Amino acid sequence: MRRLLLGAVLGAALTAVLLTVLWWPRSEVVHRSGAPPSVTYKDGSRHHLGLVREHSLSGRESWRLVVGRDPRLAYGHMLDVDASLGAGGIESTEWTTAGVRIRFTAGHELFVPARLFTYGR
Repeated sequence: MRRLLLGAVLGAALTAVLLTVLWWPRSEVVHRSGAPPSVTYKDGSRHHLGLVREHSLSGRESWRLVVGRDPRLAYGHMLDVDASLGAGGIESTEWTTAGVRIRFTAGHELFVPARLFTYGR
């Protein structure tokens, strides 16, 4: 009976560890913006921007800005963002044919030229 109980406890513990490892790292899109229909790019695609927060198994948090034509933000032009800017969030985005300007609530601005995120980059 002890072996059966020990096996059940070990099995449950291993299952919990496996599920935890498979679940991490975890990412969450905390801000989304899409180019308005009035702004068109030479590649003919609609483009999207997202601020993504990633949580690692160790508890570390990192931030990434993704700009591209994939609405799921799985690929595109990616930029690492300082944690203090990411945590503060994005105040606004301004899409133009030249690119996209991102204003963070901390007062910083970032401009990403269209040539860096068009044509599937």
